[in-house]
Amino acid sequence: MKRSRLPLLVTVLVLIFFYLPIIVLIVNSFNDSRFGGTWEGFSLRWYARLVSEREIWSALENTLIVGIAATAVSTVLGTMAAFALHRYASTLQKAHYMLIYTPLVVPEVLMGMSLLLLFVAAGMSLGLVTIFLAHVTFCISYVAMVVLGRLQDFDFSIVEAARDLGAGWWTTTWRVLLPLLAPGILAGALLAFTLSVDDFVISFFVAGPGSTTLPIRIYSMIKHGSPPLINALSTVLLVVTFTLLFITQHLVEERRK
Repeated sequence: MKRSRLPLLVTVLVLIFFYLPIIVLIVNSFNDSRFGGTWEGFSLRWYARLVSEREIWSALENTLIVGIAATAVSTVLGTMAAFALHRYASTLQKAHYMLIYTPLVVPEVLMGMSLLLLFVAAGMSLGLVTIFLAHVTFCISYVAMVVLGRLQDFDFSIVEAARDLGAGWWTTTWRVLLPLLAPGILAGALLAFTLSVDDFVISFFVAGPGSTTLPIRIYSMIKHGSPPLINALSTVLLVVTFTLLFITQHLVEERRK
């Protein structure tokens, strides 16, 4: 019986649907045309202009500051929350689980508005601090869920064996528990950093003057008509992302060998 080519055709069409816009974006980043509707020749002027755009680099700096800080805090708090949810069972833990799970299902618009009202009611001035607090709020949930999944198959008899051999709780945590949970913690931290850097809706509500993040800056550039700069910036981000993925994959393969 002849095998159907329909699955292959569907796969190719899906890949084209996903990656053709990215290819068009990369090609237009080298287009000399201001609007990208027609090809007017190869040019690097948009990349040269991108280097001189201080507002973009300032927004990138704000994004990295908030992303790194929010990732660090949410990783610690999310890991502790996951451990508490897995290790202890009580009526209070059900409420705890609901609080952790809620940011995952609440619409971002509603969450952004709620946080804005909270910060205004508390008398806080909008800025990087409010963006940081908002990002920690939803990043904790993602970290907790990822680490909780890692804990589902964790054998706590190893921890008990370490305690029986004379290791204190601090030594057991740093020498046994954290190394075994490290893949889940690292995965949660990477997810939190990605979500923080990529967030627009919540950041848009809680950002103030001088605290523009990169997604908000890109949105402003779209409104004021700067598609070539956006194409160049997106291409640079793609190159950085794939470079990091390649390095990570290479390190993983070297470690396996």
